[in-house]
Amino acid sequence: MDHAMRRATGDRGSESVQAAIVAPLLIAFLCLAIAAGRLAVSGAKTDAAAEDAARTASLERTQLDAESAAADAATRSLENQGVRCASTNVDVDASGLAVPIGQVGYVTVTVRCTVDLSDLLLPGAPGSKTLTSTFTSVVDAFRARQG
Repeated sequence: MDHAMRRATGDRGSESVQAAIVAPLLIAFLCLAIAAGRLAVSGAKTDAAAEDAARTASLERTQLDAESAAADAATRSLENQGVRCASTNVDVDASGLAVPIGQVGYVTVTVRCTVDLSDLLLPGAPGSKTLTSTFTSVVDAFRARQG
């Protein structure tokens, strides 16, 4: 009985030490899971914004109008989906609008959205991540356009 009593008092405080070791690891894992989820959701929404922007640009008649419409569509799409980009960049290749009528042209839009991760306070993780998505839309071969 004396041996059991000594053993019980010898382990005193070990749970506190274990909690002090395990708790930060669990918190870091939770932050990592949140960051991965945020990036996955934002990536899918950036894909949708690129698709919206390319489709909108392919409906325009001039390259300048296509660039403006694509930027507006991408920004609006990201806002409507609740994505908060620290910075947004929209690149448009509207050279397909210069293709002669009767030939198929393409408009390609690339959307870059920088997602802020600094609020997660995850040691060693970058403060932000830039997500890039590209989508190509067909220009109607028989639609009037201005090169």
